[in-house]
Amino acid sequence: MTPITAKHADLDDKLDERSRDIFRRIVESYLIEGEPVGSRNLSKMLPTSLSPASVRNVMSDLETLGLIYSPHVSAGRLPTEQGLRFFVDAFMDTGEVSDEERMLIESQLGAGEGHPHTEQLLTEASQMLSRVSNGAGLVLAAKRDGALKHIEFVRLEETKALAVLVWESGDVENRVIDLPAGMTASQLAEAANFLNHHARGQTLAGARDAINAKRREVRAELNDLSASLVERGLAVWSGANDGQPRQLIVRGRANLLENLTDAEEIERTKMLLDDLERKEEIISVLDMAEQGSGVRIFIGSENRLFSLSGSSLVVAPYRDGNRRVVGALGVLGPTRLNYARIVPMVDYTAQLVSRIIERE
Repeated sequence: MTPITAKHADLDDKLDERSRDIFRRIVESYLIEGEPVGSRNLSKMLPTSLSPASVRNVMSDLETLGLIYSPHVSAGRLPTEQGLRFFVDAFMDTGEVSDEERMLIESQLGAGEGHPHTEQLLTEASQMLSRVSNGAGLVLAAKRDGALKHIEFVRLEETKALAVLVWESGDVENRVIDLPAGMTASQLAEAANFLNHHARGQTLAGARDAINAKRREVRAELNDLSASLVERGLAVWSGANDGQPRQLIVRGRANLLENLTDAEEIERTKMLLDDLERKEEIISVLDMAEQGSGVRIFIGSENRLFSLSGSSLVVAPYRDGNRRVVGALGVLGPTRLNYARIVPMVDYTAQLVSRIIERE
């Protein structure tokens, strides 16, 4: 359970046992049903006899504290984003994954079979998280610091090509790249040959630094277009431009649009999907998860990316064989995610991915 902040501790002090019970039932009802709950129904849920009028008085106090709100006049109450955060921090006990869920995660990731490519493992993790959560599964792949074995370019169209990067570990990574205007097939092959000669056995960052140091030699050996592709490609692939990890795997985008009936909700979610396509913002959020040691939860407007769509992200870092944080994975969904179930599943998946990577 997340440690209670000073602000939330102050809120906790202002709630008596009755207020806490009513607040908890409002949130739990929202997480299960997604609908406002009224004072009459709440009075029936409580273990002690309490009139609807008394319940309304408590609800009014909770509303004053900013923990719940009424979406419509004379309607029931829903938790605010602040209320959800308070609930997650102060009330929720996540526990551990069940034996059944543990077996499901392990079977989906092929934990006992080994993986020829890390990229395949991460893709399967993203797909599995999407299935079990009915949200979108996200995986931020690690920055590469392994040694390169081979680079090849496959032209896709006039100004785009597929860069195939083969690592000495056996991993294969495909990246779509922009080509300089007017680049010919022979110039593309020339750039690939140059990279294979100078970059083989080096990390991307090492190859970038080595070729930068030989800039004059590069320009002398290659024509301008081939030299531009070599220099710009290594700069982008090694993360020199923005310092961010390069690969984001997203599965289950369609889940985010399911069960939405309100036109405004649909439009907000489409905006979120557009942001996912652009990747920069979600990468920055996932990158924050790498700075922690466990699961982090971002709710709604706590991050700019989710402020319009009303979404939440549950995310955890994963590590390599040297116990270094090399990426992050998680679940993106509506704010009414089943946090108590999703948090331990994300945590266990991150631990399992770390063990598989370490084993290989």
